[in-house]
Amino acid sequence: MDFWLADPALMGRIYMWLFSDLRTALLQRLWGSLQERPPSTVSGRSPSRPPGLAQTPTAFDDLIQEAAARYQVDPDLVKAVIRAESNFDPTAVSHAGAKGLMQLMDATAAQLGVEDSFDPAQNIDGGVRYLAMQLRRFGDVRLALAAYNAGPAAVMQHQGIPPYAETQTYVRRVLDYYASGSMVDTRA
Repeated sequence: MDFWLADPALMGRIYMWLFSDLRTALLQRLWGSLQERPPSTVSGRSPSRPPGLAQTPTAFDDLIQEAAARYQVDPDLVKAVIRAESNFDPTAVSHAGAKGLMQLMDATAAQLGVEDSFDPAQNIDGGVRYLAMQLRRFGDVRLALAAYNAGPAAVMQHQGIPPYAETQTYVRRVLDYYASGSMVDTRA
């Protein structure tokens, strides 16, 4: 008897691994055929966007730079996400229970190894890692942002940005902050 068939946990992990790879390959093939999406890179930088637009420092710049370099994500995109999510407030809590600078839900934080969502270092590291996962999964900044906000399952289910007003507004807001360079702490 095959030993792996007798272990439901192992079978579940194998199934999830196969399913996620297959799903990703199918979605990439579907979305790869769409010509209307703008070119983007895993780092999130559009070829037409000049680098280093956000020159105003924040209290979290060192943490942002470290995590962005570690996970190969544009630090300006990270700042734009933080501004949209919490406006650089490390104690922010959303109506849905998302916490900290990058507004991590408890389950997501736990999956990312974040023990204290209010610790800026842990929150930024986990949030940037999660954002990098979505950028790699979808290969498109808009879809990655939608997945960050509504979850990757919603993006896959709708084969694009979900038709949720909150998510559509969120994607536009982050991209506007990112394009304009207005990724500064406006709490003062």
